[in-house]
Amino acid sequence: MEYISGVAGVLVLVLVLSSILKTLVVPRGLYSALVFQLWWVLRRILRLSTVHKDYASVDRAQTWLAPLMLIGMLAAWLVGALLGFALLLYALSPLSWTTALLEAGSSLFTLGFASGARLRLSALDFLAAATGPILIALQIAYLPTLYAAYNRREVEVTLLQARASEPAWGPEILARQWLVDTESALPTLYTAWERLASDIGESHSAYPILLTFRSPRPHRSWLVGLVAVMDAAALQLALDPRLAPPEARLALRAGFTALRDIARALRMPFDEDPTPDETIQLTFAEFNEAVTMLESAGFRSERTPKEAWPHFKGWRVNYEAMAYELCRRCDAVPALWSGPRDFPGDPIPPRRPADRKPAEGQPKGPSTAG
Repeated sequence: MEYISGVAGVLVLVLVLSSILKTLVVPRGLYSALVFQLWWVLRRILRLSTVHKDYASVDRAQTWLAPLMLIGMLAAWLVGALLGFALLLYALSPLSWTTALLEAGSSLFTLGFASGARLRLSALDFLAAATGPILIALQIAYLPTLYAAYNRREVEVTLLQARASEPAWGPEILARQWLVDTESALPTLYTAWERLASDIGESHSAYPILLTFRSPRPHRSWLVGLVAVMDAAALQLALDPRLAPPEARLALRAGFTALRDIARALRMPFDEDPTPDETIQLTFAEFNEAVTMLESAGFRSERTPKEAWPHFKGWRVNYEAMAYELCRRCDAVPALWSGPRDFPGDPIPPRRPADRKPAEGQPKGPSTAG
């Protein structure tokens, strides 16, 4: 019995240490089963706690997912360390299980009330006493890294709201630029999101808990924003390749590279090298409707919708499946062209004020107001 307890104690401590190192220390996007199981359980509990199953209720509930994840990880690691040291103390001494658990807790939390005069157990007591404060210190040091990455992400998401309203949608980005003659600013937008996509790919794959951090406003989402910018770039390259800025290609490549990095960290399957003629979930009818809206806003296409569709599909096949799955797992706002969700409801179009009669000579289309 003592031998089994000792082996079990060592195994539990190794698993706890491995999870801590993968999550808090090694910046490599290593998979921690404990963290992802906790994410799945808490997400399910929060979903079940919602009275209504619409997006507004789901968003309010999922707002608590990130803080609960942080508290849950710390609690799980501390409980695991407590159990591991208690098993070792029980295996290496004549202590009863209750006394061993009490002494492990006393040492782990540096309370000191249950320390005994057994010299051969002092090493375990000292190790347990060091584990608790170190674990808590690592968790505290972990928070500034998370919130710094979160703030960098949300600044660009907020800036995108002025260009695309909320929730973001790729055709809306292009339409609004042509309505107010600011299409020359698109290269700057693509460059900013190229850098942000690279930042997100590095930070969110190294620290996947960032995926649970929601934007301050319910209709904003970094994931939906990234898909919208990529769709805008793919649309421009497909419809008007001669005048499309080269920054559009760079933003697209950075975007689907970031999604692949995150997918690898989540062990989410995806096609490493999809062919341009593979099918996508977005239909030609939806694409054609978006092109019609763009033309009403003043966008002039070099290609017809039928000619542009294979080119657009060839770009979108690189990121659509990953983006849809991540949007589903993160319960992102159900924007247009962002895939299905686990809760009922229709896609939410970009928010626009009431239609106004356009000034003379101004093309009809989406409003320029946010």
